[in-house]
Amino acid sequence: MKRYKKLIIAILLVILIGLLSIIAGALFSGPDLTQESKDILVLASDKYEQPNGSVDMAFMVHLENGSLKNYTPVYPGGMTHPTQPAPGGIGGNMYLHDCLWDGVENGVKYAQEIVEYNTGLHSDAVVIIYDEGLDNIIDTIRPLEVNGEVTNLSAADIVRSNDAYNGYAGSENVQGTMSRGDAVMVLTKALATAAQNPNKKATMIQAALDEYSKGNIIMIPEGSFTKLLATKGFEQLGG
Repeated sequence: MKRYKKLIIAILLVILIGLLSIIAGALFSGPDLTQESKDILVLASDKYEQPNGSVDMAFMVHLENGSLKNYTPVYPGGMTHPTQPAPGGIGGNMYLHDCLWDGVENGVKYAQEIVEYNTGLHSDAVVIIYDEGLDNIIDTIRPLEVNGEVTNLSAADIVRSNDAYNGYAGSENVQGTMSRGDAVMVLTKALATAAQNPNKKATMIQAALDEYSKGNIIMIPEGSFTKLLATKGFEQLGG
């Protein structure tokens, strides 16, 4: 399997398996992700930085007839909504980073509009992954081996230890050398490697069920993901 497919499967592993286990056979409304070309916007969010979480990283995942084909990193920095004002009275137009401020339902819509306005990429569905949920899943299989070294760092700290923080104030003391997208890929590659162990994979799936039920993994619309898994199966998503 090509490297990029392994990385995308790592990102979606805990999401797609967990969703099928929870609501398989129900909620079949929403866009049909099994047909033709579809795109999923994946938002990685810091749950407690601001109301409803701040978006720190985003990816557009491209499907063709329900199979994962490629992904495009989307960087929140500098990306603003064409018309929606920034929340919290901070002035200017809304940044992607702040799109969830006034609630998840509106936030998902704003995120889609911001990404499409700035990149031309249209999304048919959205997944939000909160850092708390990802850390809770990783906690069940720790210690995690990252780049050949065993670590107990949080998901955010693993990314930050590699991220160059290019363009951000205070970056002069940062030791990382990677872009934000590459730094996230370091983490997802480690998760993909861990998931090759059947016992760890089963543990991660069960943990994902718990995090989905807690609201730390959110999928909109739910029905579109259910139909994707019910018709294709998880293994087919890497085909």
